Amino acid sequence: MPLALIVEDDADALATLAELVELEGFEIARAASLREALQRLAERSPDVVITDLMLPDGSGLELLDHEYPAARPQIVLVTGNASKDSAIEAVRKGAKDYLEKSKDEGRLKVVLANVRRELADQREIRQLRGALREHGQFHQLIGASAAMQRVYDLIERVAPTQAAVLITGESGTGKELVALTVHELSPRREAEFVAVNCSAVPANLFESELFGHERGSFTGATQQHRGLFERASGGTLFLDEITEMPIELQPKLLRALESGEVTRIGAEQPLRVDVRVIAASNRPPEAAIRDGRLREDLFYRLNVFPIELPPLRDRGDDARLLAEHFLAEINRAEGSNKRLAAGIRERLTAHAWPGNVRELKNALHRAYILSRADVDLELSRPSIAGTPPAPGGDGAASAGIPVGLTLEEIERRMIVATLEHTGGDKREAARMLGISLKTLYNRLNVYAAAERGAPAAPPEAPGA
Repeated sequence: MPLALIVEDDADALATLAELVELEGFEIARAASLREALQRLAERSPDVVITDLMLPDGSGLELLDHEYPAARPQIVLVTGNASKDSAIEAVRKGAKDYLEKSKDEGRLKVVLANVRRELADQREIRQLRGALREHGQFHQLIGASAAMQRVYDLIERVAPTQAAVLITGESGTGKELVALTVHELSPRREAEFVAVNCSAVPANLFESELFGHERGSFTGATQQHRGLFERASGGTLFLDEITEMPIELQPKLLRALESGEVTRIGAEQPLRVDVRVIAASNRPPEAAIRDGRLREDLFYRLNVFPIELPPLRDRGDDARLLAEHFLAEINRAEGSNKRLAAGIRERLTAHAWPGNVRELKNALHRAYILSRADVDLELSRPSIAGTPPAPGGDGAASAGIPVGLTLEEIERRMIVATLEHTGGDKREAARMLGISLKTLYNRLNVYAAAERGAPAAPPEAPGA
């Protein structure tokens, strides 16, 4: 049976409410004060709270501000001293309804019936979600492995709360999808999910992008600009590659997280924002702290609830599930009906997938284009057909480089192979190759010009 907590200091009114609520099919918990109500909430989370507005030690409105360990229960305020102001405040804070004692018993029955129906719908959704999980699908995430089931459990636990989340994992493991899933399962799902890759924002524009600016606050500020925090207010802000944020800006981010206020560049007054922040990093945060790329105090503020994503090589048969999923997406988009080739499962699970899910998706799309009938990854990446090189192994062999090539051609092949490994992530490829992002763009510009038979264009700036 669903549980209702009734908070009422008048013994007769409490008995009357308890009888009515029991008849509607609820188990009853009782409290005669705000303090006692908080004790009951610590013991067990109810499905609905029916509380008097005026209590001996406070207001029932305070239960709307209480931090619940999971989703906040439906809260109904009942009072003998109704006023327009208190009703407006109750609704603004998220009360399910606002009733007058002895006058609104019929409305209370309707509210309780709606709560029971919503609980039944939620239970059915959970059952359907559980069945999908067993078959390898959890919202937009694909995978039935034990490693991914643990990730799903963590998402379900943290999503209904307001806690900050820090997602870690190798490049291409799906950190943004996990952040989006947390948002979609949270009470903020109807508001905006705003995502930004910290490595893609120029350092000199980062503060403006994050907090906004006023018109005329600096050269080029021709109009007012709302920052990411403002745009995400009421919803979720996802900061990908948080360790790439300029170190000098991190104290301002920390202050915004702790105060719930941001100040546009050029403004005098701060703005109140209501934002849940989810951050992600493809490098170990502890290493970033040691290297001076991440402030330790910011790390502790973001790392309230950590989620570590497993690499694809540790997810068993998930590679096959993902390949089938991506192929189905391509078939729908192209109006085709291609299938995975026989025997591909072993090759999918044997490959190391250093670029993780992103690499698999790109490899499958290329194989789809090259295949006339059944899609075979042997056509896409020669190294997938045999035993894959371990990370840090023979890079020349994995890139398919025979002896006798010029150094220039070896360099070109290594750059192309590394980009394939990272799924096209140029910043990660540059890091792996030990070159600057600008140098990588310059090399790619030269290769593209050679293919066109034209002279190389001027060097391209990162982010162009």
